[in-house]
Amino acid sequence: MDRKERLKELAAEFNACQRALTAIGDETRQSIIMALIDGESECKQGIRVGELTARTNLSRPAVSHHLKVLKDANLIGMSREGTMNYYYLDIVRSDIFKLKRLFDNIGHFIHDYQDESSP
Repeated sequence: MDRKERLKELAAEFNACQRALTAIGDETRQSIIMALIDGESECKQGIRVGELTARTNLSRPAVSHHLKVLKDANLIGMSREGTMNYYYLDIVRSDIFKLKRLFDNIGHFIHDYQDESSP
């Protein structure tokens, strides 16, 4: 595949990841993701909004807003147990693998391009 076609593919992959990239680009959402990662070791089913407010020092509405953005970006999952909602990183079904593939492909492209341009 030539360079132009590879760039076109990278652009398409980048476009497919825009929502996830935007979601993780926010420092507040990054802190929520880190809290979810920390919480995974403590609670198997996930973390409730109240626990996230305590861990992030954000208001309940702010946490709920950011969780919605992360959920809409297909980065986290939610399970319901009665009236309680638990949020967790959904590694298997999330777009995290799309992001990984995008970054891997960018890395390969850069590596190949550097090899081509080396004397």
